[in-house]
Amino acid sequence: MGLYLIPSTKVCFINVKRQHKCGAAPTKTNIDFSSLIISMLLHMLVLVSLVYPINSLETSNHQLINQTFRSDEEFRNFKKMIAADLQRINKPAVKTIHSPDGDIIDCVLTHKQPAFDHPLLKGQKPLDPPERLRWHNQIDNLSDIFQLWSLSGESCPEGTIPIRRTTEQDILRAGSLNRFERKFTDASNGHEHSVGYLEGGVYKGAKANLNVWAPHVESQEFSLAQIWVLSGTFEKDLNSIEAGWQVSPQLYGDNRPRIFIYWTADAYKHGCYNLKCPGFVQISKKFALGAGISPVSKYNGQQFDIILSIRKDPKDGNWWLNYGPGNGIALGYWPSSLFTHLKDNADKIQFGGEIINTKSSGSHTSTQMGSGHYAEEGNGKAAYINDIQVLDSNNKVIVSPDLKYFVESPNCYTIHKDGKYLYYGGPGRNQKCT
Repeated sequence: MGLYLIPSTKVCFINVKRQHKCGAAPTKTNIDFSSLIISMLLHMLVLVSLVYPINSLETSNHQLINQTFRSDEEFRNFKKMIAADLQRINKPAVKTIHSPDGDIIDCVLTHKQPAFDHPLLKGQKPLDPPERLRWHNQIDNLSDIFQLWSLSGESCPEGTIPIRRTTEQDILRAGSLNRFERKFTDASNGHEHSVGYLEGGVYKGAKANLNVWAPHVESQEFSLAQIWVLSGTFEKDLNSIEAGWQVSPQLYGDNRPRIFIYWTADAYKHGCYNLKCPGFVQISKKFALGAGISPVSKYNGQQFDIILSIRKDPKDGNWWLNYGPGNGIALGYWPSSLFTHLKDNADKIQFGGEIINTKSSGSHTSTQMGSGHYAEEGNGKAAYINDIQVLDSNNKVIVSPDLKYFVESPNCYTIHKDGKYLYYGGPGRNQKCT
């Protein structure tokens, strides 16, 4: 979500203390009555298990899905709707790979991917990547980060791309397909940022190294680090392209960091994460958007980064996403025809972190941003974004641009620049952040 435009799971437990009271042995009547109660409770539990699907997270915690149905028929119709949505979203697979973290990766023919369901893209085929751009001050010796699904040595065949399969539980956690695809930005959702940004110019792209962590995230919330490429305003159909890493229990069902993208052409009314709706055209068979990544940075330990760049092709105007050092690997592109304002240029670029604060406990969330430590703690302790570069209107690379900074909740999260390192983040709820 764009900072300039806003003036701006760990699942919670309810601990129940069980009290035992000794008494006389029960009579037969008591036993029959108890049996009846137990039978009724069992039937209720079965019903609840059907109506309120339970999502088991890595920590063995449980989260109930708040869906209420007036009848069995209504519930069956709802399930049919989900099945139809899944059939539309999940394309036929040439090969299926089971990831050790529970994800299912489908290898889908490149020309059969969801992007080409879009009315503006029907009948098209994936394009070849544009001429490579040599970014400045490139770091080629970063520690390797892997996607968990590929650690076994499995890979997708040529002519296919890996797509994380959407499951029924994914949609049920969100409550509906509409909520599953969208990134809500209304004030009640409490989006909070710690970002550095540029505005008021004409920009053709951006690049940065994003330090990867696994912050604590409350249920129904997320924590991320990303690059934003923006144009327009909320009042005039904001266009936004976003890429980075994210922890989102609601979206993915666990607390692992995952590489993700997001886009919208109408101020978040439509658009979606990864490949959940038609739009982004993927060409790489090596990366599955939305899949878990490993390893992650450790406090006072080894640090791990992902390198992402977003660049507008000067020939056809499409926005290309690359991953990795040097020129990187072309992951795919957002066709310029998807956009109104970004069809030409970007007028804002942002780098930083974002969380959602739902105040589910009545106070500020304990969801962490970055490493969960304040920016001022510095290297090895706070999360960072470095090697920041921007492309100007002439496709000239600007190294370490002069950023402005914005933080909505400085008692909860902070941002601090030190040389080429932009540190950001914080613990969320604490004595100063309530």
